[in-house]
Parts: sequence; structure tokens; C-alpha cells
Amino acid sequence: MLSVLFQEPLVFLIWIFAILIALSLHEFSHALAATLQGDQTAKNMGRLTLNPVAHVDPLGILALILAGFGWGKPVPFNTYNLRNQKWGPVFIAFAGPAMNLVVATVAVIILRFAAPALGDANLLVQLLFLLVFLNLALLLFNLIPIPPLDGSKFLLAVLSKPSQAHIRLFLETRGPFLLIGLIILDSLLNLNLFGFLFTLIGGFIRVMAGI
Repeated sequence: MLSVLFQEPLVFLIWIFAILIALSLHEFSHALAATLQGDQTAKNMGRLTLNPVAHVDPLGILALILAGFGWGKPVPFNTYNLRNQKWGPVFIAFAGPAMNLVVATVAVIILRFAAPALGDANLLVQLLFLLVFLNLALLLFNLIPIPPLDGSKFLLAVLSKPSQAHIRLFLETRGPFLLIGLIILDSLLNLNLFGFLFTLIGGFIRVMAGI
């Protein structure tokens, strides 16, 4: 993304705008789901808002620009306040990807009509394409069952037996390192699994949008 800043600054701004929309809606959905489950932690901390300032981690955005991999601020919640303490965290976790799916679906429908009429080079068409791409990327990436990603909440809920406590502890404490290690290995071994995934997403969008 850094090269885009110097080559096409307007496209770079569109990228940033699309990222802010995707991240903010994703994190807002976590906060809304927690509130609906009876926990007011996120609401009291100002996370029940669509304001990107409340959800964007400056370091995460910087990493995204420099390395192509970033993150937003995690939404806090208190499990003991949830109506369903076992599956409540799963509901909260999956609310983010679900919102990404909704946004991607709406954006691709609009793109289907806008692209033929305005052309690929139109800034609105590019914004819609990026909204679909980023939301689908967030959706699929967050379903990986490794902490702290959203998919891990389902795995941890399934591993709820006392005899599985050591597995949960390992995943919760080592998960972030496993995730980083996976990303590094993907790069060092030139597997390009994430790149292949993103290529598939881009191709899927073009087919769905008819461009």
C-alpha cells in the first residue's frame, strides 16, 4: 500500500476510507452483540459507535500500510455478564464477520449496476470494489480458529470440558504467536496462501460484479 501512496495518492485515500469503513463496522458489530447479550462493557467504553476513532488502532493501520497486515482495537466484554456464558462469546465473535458479509453483499449488488455504467476507472467503482474485497478478506481471515481471531471463540467453546483446559490455555496464550508464525512461514516458504486467497476473492468479485 505504501507504493500506492506515492504513485496514486487518491487511490491510497480510497483504500484508507474503505479500510476504516470495514474495520469500524466489524468492531461495532462486536460491541452491539455484546450489548445485546447483556454486557455493557463495550458501550461504557465508547465502542458502541460507528466512529472509526473508537475502533482503529494507529499501530494496526500503520502495519497494514507498511506490511499489508493490520488490526483494529479488540472490543472488550465481560463473559460473566453475558446471558449465555458459553456461547455468548461465540455470538459476539461471529457478529463481526456477519457484518462483513452483509456489507460485502450490499456493495457487490451496487457494484453490479455501477461498474458497467461508470467504468472500472471510476472512483466510486473502485471504492465499492475495495469494500467488497476488504470485507470478504476480513470475513474469511477472522474465521481462522486461532486466537485472537473470531473463529477461535467457537473452538474454545467446543473445548469446554475440564480435561481440555490445558488445550484452551495453550491456544489463548500461544495463539497470537501461532498466527504470526503462520503468516511468517507463508512468506518465508513462498507458499503465498494468503495471496492466493486474496486473488480468489478478487476474481470472485469481478465475476459477481460483471467486470
